[in-house]
Amino acid sequence: MLRREDRMVIQALAKRGLYLCDIAKQMGVHPRTVRRALARGGAPAPRLSRRGSRLDPYRADIDRLLAEDVWNAVVIFRELQAKGYTGRLSILRDYIRPKRVLRVRRATVRFETPPGRQLQSDWAEQRTQIAGQETVVHFMVNTLGFSRRFHFWCTDREDAEHTYDGLIRSFEWFGGVPAEVLVDNQKAAVLAHPRGGPARFHPRFVDLAGHYGCVPRACQPARAQTKGKDERMVGDVKHHFFVRYRAFESGAQLNQLAEQWLRDEADQRCHGTVQEVVATRFAGEAPTLHPLPSARYDTAYREIRQVSWDAYIDVRGGRYSVPAQLAGRSVQIRLTLEGELAIYDGERLVANHRVASGEPGWVTIPAHHAALWAQTLAVEQRPLAVYEEVTS
Repeated sequence: MLRREDRMVIQALAKRGLYLCDIAKQMGVHPRTVRRALARGGAPAPRLSRRGSRLDPYRADIDRLLAEDVWNAVVIFRELQAKGYTGRLSILRDYIRPKRVLRVRRATVRFETPPGRQLQSDWAEQRTQIAGQETVVHFMVNTLGFSRRFHFWCTDREDAEHTYDGLIRSFEWFGGVPAEVLVDNQKAAVLAHPRGGPARFHPRFVDLAGHYGCVPRACQPARAQTKGKDERMVGDVKHHFFVRYRAFESGAQLNQLAEQWLRDEADQRCHGTVQEVVATRFAGEAPTLHPLPSARYDTAYREIRQVSWDAYIDVRGGRYSVPAQLAGRSVQIRLTLEGELAIYDGERLVANHRVASGEPGWVTIPAHHAALWAQTLAVEQRPLAVYEEVTS
């Protein structure tokens, strides 16, 4: 027997111009049933139900989530459980299934890649709670095209250095490197990409690709669906991970939970397209990945700083001491993503600091300025009698 929502779906599909047989096939009923529903023009008067469904009090919540383009039944199921739903997931799936035909989709051609061929990369952001504060988290998702195994890493910015570090973390997570890396046209990787022409990549991105033995690729401009497999995983992270986990003690805990979720849930899911468990499919792809190099690529910031006459340099709003003999000269700094600051005079390491988090301030190593203090103490001292003679 058709339910009220089934009849509404039939009416909507008929208005789109679908044939009766096509509507019947989508709804899983006989074409005569579709014809009678259309002839009736609406739902029959409701009959008294012998017993209600446990899902009934939550139908409005489900419809609201569907209207917000949240179609993942597991995510919706957990939302309802948090509100007190005690029914089964299968009941929820039965309710959602006939509504899926109304979901707006754009036609595209699916492109499958052989094992070990391609990794798709993309950035996204999400608002969440960290240490009690609402924070915008930037996360990088990297997906292997064949197995659909993916890795994501959360941080505080999307600059070039974090882009390179995110890629390396994924290579290390997979235990190998694919033949090519497909990126969007972000400036961290692609300097220019004219329509119909080849992309011009950032020299450091090319250097990283050479270090790991992969080929950089870029999507055609205004054609982000080229890396649709990764776009799908971005949605999974947003609508699944960040729905299940909504507050974190720190950024480190966030990434720990991310890796736990990847192992326990993302890797164990049966992918709907390839109809195979991701971890099982990856086991066949892993031998085709190139081995990791012996040394990790250096993703640290490298910049030039001018030493002030009081023998300090400015780094991210803070002041850090250097040996006094370098006052007025230029030095090179190396700043890791973890905040370790190294200062070089040419090739010679002259100072190490830890970049302070929070409010910037002054960080001084006393030995750096010992020579300056010695000069201060060497100032000529006159007896007070000299000044008495002047004033008398």
